[in-house]
Amino acid sequence: MLSKNASKFSSSIIQMQRFVSKSFSTGRFLSVQIGGLEQEPETPIVNTPVPGPKSQQLIKQIANIQQAGTVQFFTDYENSSGNYIADADGNKLLDVYMQIASLPLGYNHPDIQKVISNPKNHSVFVNRPALGTNPPVDLYEKLTNIIKSCAPKGLNMIQTMACGSCANENAFKAIFIRYNSLMRGGKDLNPEDLNECIVNKGPGCPDLSILSFNGAFHGRTFGVLATTHSKAIHKLDIPSLDWPVAPFPRYKYPLENNVEYNKKQDEDCLKEVEQLIDYYNEVKKRPVAGIVVEPVQSEGGDHHGSSYFFQQLQRIGKEKNAMLLIDEVQTGLGATGKMWAFEHFDLPESPDLMTFAKKMQIGGYFYSDKFVTQPYRIFNTWLGDPARALMLEETLNVIRRDSLIRLNKETGEHLLKNLKVLCQDYSKLIANARGLGTFCAFDCVTAKIRDDLITKMRNLGIQCGASGDVAFRIRPSLIFTKKHADILVDRLEKALKSF
Repeated sequence: MLSKNASKFSSSIIQMQRFVSKSFSTGRFLSVQIGGLEQEPETPIVNTPVPGPKSQQLIKQIANIQQAGTVQFFTDYENSSGNYIADADGNKLLDVYMQIASLPLGYNHPDIQKVISNPKNHSVFVNRPALGTNPPVDLYEKLTNIIKSCAPKGLNMIQTMACGSCANENAFKAIFIRYNSLMRGGKDLNPEDLNECIVNKGPGCPDLSILSFNGAFHGRTFGVLATTHSKAIHKLDIPSLDWPVAPFPRYKYPLENNVEYNKKQDEDCLKEVEQLIDYYNEVKKRPVAGIVVEPVQSEGGDHHGSSYFFQQLQRIGKEKNAMLLIDEVQTGLGATGKMWAFEHFDLPESPDLMTFAKKMQIGGYFYSDKFVTQPYRIFNTWLGDPARALMLEETLNVIRRDSLIRLNKETGEHLLKNLKVLCQDYSKLIANARGLGTFCAFDCVTAKIRDDLITKMRNLGIQCGASGDVAFRIRPSLIFTKKHADILVDRLEKALKSF
């Protein structure tokens, strides 16, 4: 009985805190200092069901020329602003999903608009170059600024790409090239081996592998799909590679009440990693050249790993000669309250490579000079897009100017505290609130409840998303403040009350 009363008392305190937060409007104070919030509505505006009649008509139209089963609603980007997305029917939703976690500064940020309107930048937008053969004269300056602003320590080189999938694809290639170079002792292959690799045979086409984790998502293109294990629909009917798949920890929450269980999860998963590497190296004769892992399994259900787990994973990789690739495509650029999510883990050193995309506006990976190889081995026509690199450069300036990583950390703490209380108050519907910064999630009791909750939230003016089987995914912009968090929590509670 005491525990129940304590829970009620805790809930009442949070309700008071929510009232104070709304009354004094922390968000209004912050909006003076943070760019991009000037044109936002005070609260969501919902005039029709979502999707509304105009969106539904547009969905029917586009279905005649391409698959449209994933379209949620059509967007009026001209009238979207800050943290609010406008749809074709005039609704304005608080967006805590941000184009699948890919917009760092929200919609129509004035500093990004200045980059596009600056006449000095027009030639970059008009003439998309083949960067590998004819880069613009200022490319070194732009990429150096990016490296200085955000590259992990020790990874002093950058390879840009178009998207997250091709970033991982080419990072895999870099791992294999490095691994084979070491195995050959730097020697070149003979002409016969070179001819055989053209038809997928011989020493020049080695039978190597990358270890990945159950629940992982690293992209949908052919190679990385062998390391994606989040949903069957991603892989169905596509031939794949026989590469090792290890279990990833599945923690019980709250963490402080399940220390022993969660530590065993770490140990069991790490033991399986070692066994799989040994099996593929010694029995299957398909050596594990690398390990790819997300700091948080973002698409597969927002599964977290502890600092201990990642520290030991890095140790195992070094002992087994398997290079560590950390995939920060969704977690990167301040989304977790640090520039890179792996910084939460206090690793002895940076990973061997780290991929990025989404909020970075451009795909690619950071690496060290040990991965430098012959020309044309890591190559394609565009190798990214310098126009997007311009946007990234300015985004990094805004992040520094407005202290957006600190804002993310503080807003995230406020948001997660409120989510934990809702999980207590509505424990028959939701549980397991977790997160780093505003990179938050909770689980619903069933997939149907989760899907129904997302629908209810859209109709209450919140654009949100799902991950894994039952997780409710929160991925706001970096200009998301406590005021926005309070609106989200308020609408979430209304939706939960309606079940």
